[in-house]
Amino acid sequence: MKSKMFRCLTSMALFVALAIPFRLAAQSHYSVVELGELGGTAGSANGINDRGWNTGTDNLPGDLTTAATLWVNGSTVPLGNLGGLNSAVAWPVKNNNGVIVGISETADADPLGEYFSCYPFFATGIPTGQICKGFRWQNGQMTALPPFPGGYSSYATGVNNRGQVVGWAENGIHDATCDPSFQILQFRAAIWQPDGQMLELPPLPGDSTSAATAINDLGQVVGISGDCGIAVGGVSAKHAVLWQNGVPHDLGNIGGDAWNTPTAINNQGTIVGFANTAPGTARIYEAFIWTKAGGIKSLGKVPGDLRSTANGINEKGDKIVGLSRGGPHLFRAILWENTKLTDLNSLTEPGSPFLLLAGDIDQQGHIVGEAFDPNTGESPGFIATPVPPGAAVSSAVHATPQGNLAENVRRQIERRLGLAGEPTTPR
Repeated sequence: MKSKMFRCLTSMALFVALAIPFRLAAQSHYSVVELGELGGTAGSANGINDRGWNTGTDNLPGDLTTAATLWVNGSTVPLGNLGGLNSAVAWPVKNNNGVIVGISETADADPLGEYFSCYPFFATGIPTGQICKGFRWQNGQMTALPPFPGGYSSYATGVNNRGQVVGWAENGIHDATCDPSFQILQFRAAIWQPDGQMLELPPLPGDSTSAATAINDLGQVVGISGDCGIAVGGVSAKHAVLWQNGVPHDLGNIGGDAWNTPTAINNQGTIVGFANTAPGTARIYEAFIWTKAGGIKSLGKVPGDLRSTANGINEKGDKIVGLSRGGPHLFRAILWENTKLTDLNSLTEPGSPFLLLAGDIDQQGHIVGEAFDPNTGESPGFIATPVPPGAAVSSAVHATPQGNLAENVRRQIERRLGLAGEPTTPR
């Protein structure tokens, strides 16, 4: 699971490493605008559709609560919740017809005391024990997406232009592969059809659980297959899978047997995500790309950094965005153009905030994500717009903004990437 996490900074970073070869990969330059906030100090734009709707999360005052958020026409719009405190749009949402999907806590406590998959994507990252459900939002109305019979919680990640919503949902089976300190019930990948019908997407043979992370307009679905675990990444993502007509196909791996997580699929059928590079559940993953012709391949990371993720891909398939971990301010947004890697901060206009992560990209090349503003110490969502060809662009080396990334911001990013330690709430 993705999986809408971060901190402990080196104030000693002075310059982004612009002189090394990966800088030369992309030709576009970008102007960056910070997105409006709801009163907290952190927000992240995780998706952008081709109508210019930016979706993601923003913290409310005090940074104890997260709200699913829409940025459109210069406005910052909280989408509400299903009765609980927290909600989020944690994965790229590409629907152009006004449909947004995500997750929200409800007012009801989980009868089994489970923690489920939602808490890492909220501000505090502390399990509340509330039932969490996927939602479908349209025309100002948020509607809960049901679990399978016998289950309590569900999770929505993506929706295509046909209105098909994907994610995962509990059923009533007590799964022996679960860690009962966190999760008890089995969960399976789900499609919620526009007519209300709910379909299960099974795991690979021999696996217990599955979860869907993205869907394209052809109805191709990507996600994970594995064990239940704690229902947050790790062994739940033993295999990265593509469902064609409801049948799962193993996408292979880049050396590991956990954290194999697709994050996006375009209408050409090109898939991106992140995966472990060696066996074991340690977080040693790198971004990957999968094509039918070439199979799965690592996209690498910034030299010297620790790991990377690919979060979004454009329709043409020549631009992929994500992050590399280990650079200035711990994270840096990156762009792969024709699989060549560039630190996105090397392409922004002077005076831009530092771009921590890139969540998605649209057909026009707009990139959204999360930034660090050294003037305020805050980490708002951003949108980066390509500078028109022929426009004057400074070639000056950009100094890395001084200042430490706030602890709550670092931890939020780390949790979303599965990098934070497991919660230790006693039973």
